[in-house]
Amino acid sequence: MKAVRLQAIAQLQLCEVEKPAPGPGELLVRVEACGICGTDRHIFHGEFPSKAPVTLGHEFAGIIETIGPGVTGFRPGMRVTGDPNISCGGCEECRRGRVNLCRNLRAIGIHRDGGFAEYVCMPQTQAFALPADLDPLHGAFCEPLACCIHGVDLAGLKTGSSAIVLGGGVIGLLTLQLARLAGATRILLVTRSAEKRRLAEGLGATTTVDPGDGDLIARITAENGLLPGGADVVFECAGVTETMQQAPRLARRGGTAVILGVMPQGATIEIEPFDLLFREVALISSFVNPFTHGRAADLIASGRVRVEPLISRRIRLEEALEAITNPARGGEIRVLVVPDGK
Repeated sequence: MKAVRLQAIAQLQLCEVEKPAPGPGELLVRVEACGICGTDRHIFHGEFPSKAPVTLGHEFAGIIETIGPGVTGFRPGMRVTGDPNISCGGCEECRRGRVNLCRNLRAIGIHRDGGFAEYVCMPQTQAFALPADLDPLHGAFCEPLACCIHGVDLAGLKTGSSAIVLGGGVIGLLTLQLARLAGATRILLVTRSAEKRRLAEGLGATTTVDPGDGDLIARITAENGLLPGGADVVFECAGVTETMQQAPRLARRGGTAVILGVMPQGATIEIEPFDLLFREVALISSFVNPFTHGRAADLIASGRVRVEPLISRRIRLEEALEAITNPARGGEIRVLVVPDGK
């Protein structure tokens, strides 16, 4: 079968590899779609820890082709989404229920072969059923949505709260929808892209802002600003220095800033501890998706979170090399790799 494999840092190849066979407790899944995440680009550049050689792709969904010995609850022909993050279950963090912080965490598409291939094997413990009539591309959004759910959970967003979302990519636009579902009544999304601002307004943003139009902090938090004093919760979803530094400054006194965006490993930013202390702003980081993948699958299956508008283009495996090794095109939200090309 064909697979997009990271051979070493900055070495990505489309290879012919042997079709995997499911072991005990595993499912062999024919991949219908796998999203290209910013983390895939970080991995390619050596900015996110991985284990090469490995087939990339951690945002995938597909149809079960065969099952291994001991599998229960799944059968060939079922559509499933895969939670890529596999915890050990035995370390101190796992015993505390913090499985996303597992000291032996291994991820499909990062440490073991993933979804940029015609087939992927995964433990049945990582699989979640999807409706048979669901658009096959929509299942690939379960993993990023699950990560956003964790961030919104950590934020403790309450009905009637205000929220700011920094970034108009897939994480920002999914978080925006979750904030609306959580009861936020004022939701402001910040992005330079006019196209993404229009989309955000259609998905529930009450206001959108171009950060290039003057002093963003003053425009939002000033006495006559869009959200005087700042927001109850700020979600950093862009993963760039500018927004990482802006997030706590946009939170109101006693507010919360949640970091969902991923910056390159080793990157640093400047913050003012006194400001955080004096205004008692909580700065929280949110890592992957502990116990939220099933909720994400349910939200997508029900249509309560809209993902079709987030699909920028679909490409074949042969086109994935160019898409992963280059920056995203202007205005793109999510590119999906569709192995069968349909």
